[in-house]
Amino acid sequence: MVLENLKESLRGTIQKIASAVTVDSKLIKEVVRDIQRALLQADVNVKLVLELSKNIEKRALQEKPPAGMSAREHVIRIVYDELVKILGTGKTLPLKKQIILMVGLYGQGKTTTCGKLARYFKRKGLRPALIAGDVHRPAAYDQLKQIAEKAEVPFYGDKNAKDAVEVVKKGVDHFKRSADVIIVDTAGRHKLEEDLINEIRDIEREIKADEKILVIDATIGQQARDQAKAFHDAVGITGIILTKMDGTAKGGGALSAAAEVGAPIVFIGTGEHLSDLESFDPKGFVSRLLGMGDIRALLEKAEEAMKEKEAEKAIERIVSGKFTLKDMYQQIEMMKGMGPLQKLSELLPFGFSGKVKDVDMEETQRKLRKFKYIMDSMTEEELENPEIIKGSRIRRIARGAGVESKDVKELLKYYHMTKSMMKGFASNRKLRKSLMKQLKFT
Repeated sequence: MVLENLKESLRGTIQKIASAVTVDSKLIKEVVRDIQRALLQADVNVKLVLELSKNIEKRALQEKPPAGMSAREHVIRIVYDELVKILGTGKTLPLKKQIILMVGLYGQGKTTTCGKLARYFKRKGLRPALIAGDVHRPAAYDQLKQIAEKAEVPFYGDKNAKDAVEVVKKGVDHFKRSADVIIVDTAGRHKLEEDLINEIRDIEREIKADEKILVIDATIGQQARDQAKAFHDAVGITGIILTKMDGTAKGGGALSAAAEVGAPIVFIGTGEHLSDLESFDPKGFVSRLLGMGDIRALLEKAEEAMKEKEAEKAIERIVSGKFTLKDMYQQIEMMKGMGPLQKLSELLPFGFSGKVKDVDMEETQRKLRKFKYIMDSMTEEELENPEIIKGSRIRRIARGAGVESKDVKELLKYYHMTKSMMKGFASNRKLRKSLMKQLKFT
């Protein structure tokens, strides 16, 4: 299992929070110490651990829980947020025609990972192909050829070649028409050396790869940072794949170090089989560490509470008569859901009055989408002060949104009608109070 010790420690900490009678400074400090100990044992960078601890303690003691969330749930949410931060954003490789250059030191699992990646793209419906760009290690050609046969994908290489750049160039030309994804394996070294970096840089200049993926053995822990930096400086790494994540105690170091240099983690290898490759999603990864079911429910609850708060603010602003195109844009966004603003929509001149037929609803949705495109072409000043939108501004906005001037004028007409209606609500205290009560969240 991936980071099993860290998983057990963090779940124990979450359980301590969940079962606490009260959430006070004593509990927070205990929780922070537990998390520090767990992360340091997993070889996460000390600086990152201290920064995370400080953030958790500060937020847990100062932030008030959102409406509908208990103090215990709020602290768990904070722990989740801060753990996700230290893992970076993650990345998904696009499913398109591309060249992928694989780099890394010897013994990191790079050649096997090439096969795993080929299998991944093949299962996605693309046509991958492998190129043996390691001309220094005699066994590299045979190893990649065997992996290609196992993955049932085309292979190119020259067992007697001495020039890696020439072999890769010929391979790319060979697969240019027949393959969608060309994966290039390259040579490694036992340590970072200038000739290795120069060769990889020359290959990259020749083939201009779309993705440059660094393969790192997770058992090396924080040394991953030095490797990532060196290869990134050479060719501009666009992603990282961590291998041997199954059962390693140092995986946390490799995860955090990779994120620290700004290179997103794309996959993690969890075994020797070609199928043992998992897409890396920081949020999903942390959810699994903390206990997926509980965290998913908590996140949904937190997101709902935050949306609710934002919607209430929007309602108050609209009903108070302070209504700009920016407010209308936000309102259109919110109307996608089935919350209280659905009631408000019946009062607006968008064709929502009464029970509408499906065909009318589709037409309304189409119109709202067009209005959004138009507002996306406006400046901040125009959104805040629609009165200045006349003549040349209308023509410029129409060109930017790919619509006609009459469409911009139609949007402005709806805006003025809505604003006029809102002014009526603002001046009628009884009606305003009734409307707010009607739209209030429960």
